[in-house]
Formats: sequence, C-alpha cells, structure tokens
Amino acid sequence: MNEQTRSPHEQPASAARHPVSIGHLVMGVALLGLVVIWALMTGDVVAGKDIRYLLPAPWIVAGVAGLVALIASDRRTLASRRAVQSEPPPPPTE
Repeated sequence: MNEQTRSPHEQPASAARHPVSIGHLVMGVALLGLVVIWALMTGDVVAGKDIRYLLPAPWIVAGVAGLVALIASDRRTLASRRAVQSEPPPPPTE
C-alpha cells in the first residue's frame, strides 16, 4: 500500500508496535523471581527463616510490572485516539 492509498488513520508498518501481553509479562516476571530465589537457596546464600521474606517478593514485583504495563499501554492507546480525533478531515476529492 503506497502513501496515496493509505487512509490517514493507518500507520506505516515500521511504526507498528506489538501489543504487550500483560498476563505473559506478569507470569514471566514471577517465574524469573522464583528462579532467582531458588538459585539463592541452592547456593546457600539464603537459608532458614530468611526465605519467608523473599517468597512474596516475585509476586509483588510481578504485580507492579503488570500495573506499569497496563498504565503504559492505556496511555499509548488514549494518545493515539486523541491524535486520530484531532486530525483535520481530509479534503474532499472529486
């Protein structure tokens, strides 16, 4: 599709972004955090009662990452909607 036939609301392919899957992001961060805790326990860096403070940390960090991604994607969506609404209508062609 060239520049003349593209509607004003379409973005070029190079400007398109892949949407973030927030569920995948949250579970990935949580899994990574659990792997780090497992590695700390296996390496005898953390032992005994210290682990009770570390186990909730991946879930808290994953939740914060999910909230940040949700807010960022919502802002991006709202900004693109405002840009489309504020564009002047194309001149009529006859």
